Amino acid sequence: MQTTDVIAITGAAGFIGSYLTGYLNKLSFEKLILVDDFSRKDKALNLEGKKYIEQVDRNAFLSSAIDNPWGIQHMFHLGARTDTTELNYAVHKVLNLDYSIVIWEMCTQNNIPLVYASSAATYGDGEHGYKDDHDIVSKLQPLNAYGQSKNDFDEWALTQTDTPPFWAGVKFFNVYGPNEYHKARMASVIFHAYYQIKKNGGVKLFRSHIPEYKDGEQQRDFIYVKDVAEMCTWLMNNQPKNGLYNIGTGKARTFNDLVKAIFHSLDIPVQIEYIDTPEDIRDKYQYFTEADMNKLTNAGYTSHISSLEEGVSDYVTNYLEKGLYF
Repeated sequence: MQTTDVIAITGAAGFIGSYLTGYLNKLSFEKLILVDDFSRKDKALNLEGKKYIEQVDRNAFLSSAIDNPWGIQHMFHLGARTDTTELNYAVHKVLNLDYSIVIWEMCTQNNIPLVYASSAATYGDGEHGYKDDHDIVSKLQPLNAYGQSKNDFDEWALTQTDTPPFWAGVKFFNVYGPNEYHKARMASVIFHAYYQIKKNGGVKLFRSHIPEYKDGEQQRDFIYVKDVAEMCTWLMNNQPKNGLYNIGTGKARTFNDLVKAIFHSLDIPVQIEYIDTPEDIRDKYQYFTEADMNKLTNAGYTSHISSLEEGVSDYVTNYLEKGLYF
């Protein structure tokens, strides 16, 4: 990418999209076309102070996408319906499958490299592991409608003979960091734990409901949004082999580790209480995720990836404590 190139970001008012916008600004990219539903006032602060050419409503963008009147040269398609508690597949299908197909066709017809958001939710309970291997995509059984819609698009993309000049489907693991204030229930555990600790001096974590894991010892691959933005930009710049790429740290950490890092950042004694996992998500709950990062590193990615302690410390100290956005 050149700083004079026109770059589109869908989901630009959201968590990862707005962070990527700010990250690209810091790299002197300002010719950005931001696409989203901009009617939500609670997301407006995510874009305050950022530099771009135009905001385009996501429906208006869809109706003109094939003709590319904006002269877009690179596409980051991060917009999605991300509510994992929404059980109606049809709701996810509209934005996560149908909309993505139009974006793909736009990029194919206009020779635009594409990086699009998939999800680690596609891996389901991890029966087939967490390797970004194309051979397992058709075998995966996501645990919710959101994950299913993401996997359906991955599967569709892999069958296409007409493709963008470069494409990467990025499987985000558990992303946390600045600009998630608007996400409410869907915000990261770090976000919710921080506010619990500030209010009550302690934090509540979900109890384990299976014997293989002790309470709070459930493990996830938590990745700082700064590293997500860097990996996505690296993929667009370097354009390795087309396909799916995990975006994680490659090291699973426990929820106990996570909240202890928050207590440490706040210099507050550790106080953890365990509560039952809500019934509506209990049978869909992932007890372990860990990104296999070999494909990205073998493609040449060598940048330092923040440890959980590094990421949490930066997020808590420089953003949450100050109420700041990136």
